Amino acid sequence: MTLLDVRQLRVSFHTRNGVVQAVDDVSFAVSQGRTLGIVGESGSGKSVCCYALLGLIPMPPGRLDGGQALFDGRNLLTLPPAELRRVRGNEIAMIFQDPMTCLNPFLTVGEQMMEPLLYHRGASRLQARERALALLEEVGIREPQRSIDAYPHQFSGGMRQRVMIAMALIAEPRLLIADEPTTALDVTVQQQILQLIADLRERRNLALIFISHDLGVVSALADDVLVMQRGRAVEQGPATQLFAAPRSDYTRQLLAAIPRGAKTAPSLAQPQALLEVRGLTVEFRSQQGTLRAVDDVSFDLQRGEVLGLVGESGSGKSSLGRSLLGLVRAGGSVRYAGEELLGKSSAQWRPWRRRMQMIFQDPYASLNPRMTIFDTLAEPLLWHGLADRSTVERSVLALMDDVGLARAHVRKYPHEFSGGQRQRIAIGRALATKPEFVVADEPVSALDVTIQKQILELLQQLVARHGLSMLFISHDLAVVRSLCDRVLVLRRGRLVEQAATERLWAAPEADYTRQLLAAAAPAL
Repeated sequence: MTLLDVRQLRVSFHTRNGVVQAVDDVSFAVSQGRTLGIVGESGSGKSVCCYALLGLIPMPPGRLDGGQALFDGRNLLTLPPAELRRVRGNEIAMIFQDPMTCLNPFLTVGEQMMEPLLYHRGASRLQARERALALLEEVGIREPQRSIDAYPHQFSGGMRQRVMIAMALIAEPRLLIADEPTTALDVTVQQQILQLIADLRERRNLALIFISHDLGVVSALADDVLVMQRGRAVEQGPATQLFAAPRSDYTRQLLAAIPRGAKTAPSLAQPQALLEVRGLTVEFRSQQGTLRAVDDVSFDLQRGEVLGLVGESGSGKSSLGRSLLGLVRAGGSVRYAGEELLGKSSAQWRPWRRRMQMIFQDPYASLNPRMTIFDTLAEPLLWHGLADRSTVERSVLALMDDVGLARAHVRKYPHEFSGGQRQRIAIGRALATKPEFVVADEPVSALDVTIQKQILELLQQLVARHGLSMLFISHDLAVVRSLCDRVLVLRRGRLVEQAATERLWAAPEADYTRQLLAAAAPAL
């Protein structure tokens, strides 16, 4: 039975640069108990389609230009606001992409979960709390009696996503919309979340719309697939048929962009250690006690080598990477080109900042929103004396050419760029000082497959062109395999295995490594 039937949906945004047609004549349907996967690049209109159904498009600048969205016979697009509010969160629920920004940091997760029952069903607080406890247990939250009174920041990324799922299901909706629910989660947590969503759909006979840029995930979960490009539906059909024999060139392009197999570029590693790490330990102290994030880790990184670092969320990957650059206090020994770095003061670190740089995970958070791209790229050049006022513009434009950014955009601000473009800006800033060593912390985790492919190719070109050595931190094992010469596997702060990439894939020694490889999304 068709539960939702969307016909010729059109949504536009009116901006200072003109009208952007975000959704252009898109039609699709979802039946009870089935999953529709919507895939496409960033900006293709995937999320806007579903936000429009629930009246979540800000108007202005957004505008609903036409179409129908029949949900159980009612047109959602013409419902009065009061009636649409009764549908939203009650009959149709949504799991948003980033739980940390969608959960209220001032309220406990229990208060936020209870809200739909109090608002839509008139339940008592006691009834709502009992239901919330049952849902937390159903979605796999440990110790629900304690967790229900915790705040969002006290949960890991995977646990926050489980809370979001429980919140969406608490009013027992008939249609669930999941907007990129596994973006930036590590492979084991991603597998758990996908299995949880599949089980809940089966048990509750839910209709599900699953929005994602990860085609491997969609292929494992969806019954039907809609492929979108620049606001238009370019192809749709049964998932098995679409992935086996795509008709659209764009669909074939998306499938071709998925990382597959071993690294094809030749290794540039030299038999000379650039970085020697021995007994590295990072601890964080709080009122609850001391957390050892990195525990007695030792490894070498060769000149010209791309070294992968993998592990689940909370395994200490980012803490390890930051400690190498003196961004967090650490114990042990880190020798760079033979000189000990740990224990240096901020002033002593300054000359090393030029030789060692970091590409942060979230470029939007790491770029200053008040600085144009010119100012962002010029700052390290001027600070380290690599350019002066007469030469800095030429240096900045050359840097933009290097990372594939149009020179015409040099006076724009970060919010005016796409996610992939912002990542290029972050890479350009890291490379401005012409470093020898770069720590890349999840630089492609939230990018769609085609942009991800471009960024990975860019990194490979820059490694070859500038002779970079790199520590590449990622939870995406397919990406690590396609880029890295060797891999370190970290678990709960400890190094459980290290080996050449293909040897690790062929014959992992640690049980944990085998679990990670088994949890990776299937290759299409």
